[in-house]
Amino acid sequence: MSPKIKTLKQLIEQTGCSQIEFAKQIPLSGAGLNLLIHKALFPKRMPDVQKRITDILVEKGIDRTSIDAAFALVKPTVTTQPNEATEEEEIMLLAKQSLTPQAKKTFGLFSNPFTGEVQSHDELFTNEDINYVRQALYQTAKTGGFIAISGESGSGKTTLRLDLEDRIQREHLPIIMIEPYIIGTEDNDIKGKTLKSGHIAESIIETISNGQERPLRSAEARFRQVHNLLKESSLAGNSHVILIEEAHSLPIPTLKHLKRFFELKSGFKNLVSIILIGQTELANKLSERNPHVREVVQRCENITLEPLTSTGLEQYLQHRIKAAEKKLSEIITEDGIYAIAERLTQANGNGKIERSLLYPLAVGNLITGAMNAAAELGAPVIDRHVIMGV
Repeated sequence: MSPKIKTLKQLIEQTGCSQIEFAKQIPLSGAGLNLLIHKALFPKRMPDVQKRITDILVEKGIDRTSIDAAFALVKPTVTTQPNEATEEEEIMLLAKQSLTPQAKKTFGLFSNPFTGEVQSHDELFTNEDINYVRQALYQTAKTGGFIAISGESGSGKTTLRLDLEDRIQREHLPIIMIEPYIIGTEDNDIKGKTLKSGHIAESIIETISNGQERPLRSAEARFRQVHNLLKESSLAGNSHVILIEEAHSLPIPTLKHLKRFFELKSGFKNLVSIILIGQTELANKLSERNPHVREVVQRCENITLEPLTSTGLEQYLQHRIKAAEKKLSEIITEDGIYAIAERLTQANGNGKIERSLLYPLAVGNLITGAMNAAAELGAPVIDRHVIMGV
């Protein structure tokens, strides 16, 4: 009966060295060695790593036959070329991550600064693109307009909506926000309940009258009631904005009806502004190439939340770690930051980025998973090897 082949991990343990101690002799980071052992991910910058490990093991008294057999166990993965992995796998989003107690202790954190909710406008990360969207929301709510904000899941849409609401309250602006409930809404009645113009009218009546008026029964009377209430509220000095989240679930007829709400006037003055917030499907619905919504598109400014750039990524991480009173270098190395950008972007053969998932949610999940992995490996900071192995 042939003896059982030992794994690379078992051979290293046989030398009496820990993985960290052994990695220093290569030299390689502890995380890099761990990825090689468990996932057969060989460091690209060290093409002779197998020879280095073999030489060290031989010096420690391990025979070459056992070493070759151990490396043979990982050969199927090692020989896989990077291009053979699907593009989806390369940029796959992590599921929601929670910081482990071990990671909190390793990095000296009491909470996760990269995934925590923004608690005030001072904590909101801003750059040129985000400031443009913030001002667009504010000016639409204050002076009138019709805009649609779309973005990937986790791109910060809800945070910007909360920022607008907070600013209205903080500056005591006479702006009434009308937010129809969208729980369970879908864009057709087969998958769920659609949000119809009648529901929006009911929301306007409920909000402006503070629940004092009941919607009239006939559609004609109900919409006349809406118009009169908006006129009276406008004469009292108020502005009104209909804000709908998850607007990608709005059916085409409702999008058309929103244009008619937007056209309600008192003299030359528009009585209501409209803000739609939704995922990227919203931008597709409001495309100029969609003939069914041409009349809406002509009046609606369509804004897409852009992902972070590589430079913006570091600025974002610096901003988030500030609340924990830590330096970013205590958490992640510079090449670790570059690795995050590499993991969450997809480039073509010419190096041009075709798709990016560098949004707060994806970045937060990835760096949280990396902190957990680094703590488990005993690594003091996150480096490129840890990021690529998460």
